[in-house]
Amino acid sequence: MPTESLKALVQQHLKTALTASSGRSAHTIYGGHENVLRQTLIALRAGSSLDEHESPGEATLQVLHGRITLVAGEDRWNGSPGDLIPIPDSRHALEAVDDSVVLLTVGMRES
Repeated sequence: MPTESLKALVQQHLKTALTASSGRSAHTIYGGHENVLRQTLIALRAGSSLDEHESPGEATLQVLHGRITLVAGEDRWNGSPGDLIPIPDSRHALEAVDDSVVLLTVGMRES
């Protein structure tokens, strides 16, 4: 079974996000459309965000680098390295306070 270095991926995708016009970079580490579990590393340049969207299933964010804010309606949760934040089952957005990298883990809902 192949393994990946989260430390190396953090550095690689943060570098890409810093120069990308979108201010972000992502990489699926595990899973995909054929799996129930999906893990995606997401790097965001400070000040960039993921616009409001629905969650496709139960999900958590683990902050690997920087500081982020998860926003759902009037609710806001701040995260820094080592924090694990459950994602609410409602529309939400993600904002990068600093150059940041998170690990998104999603248990996909059955269609």
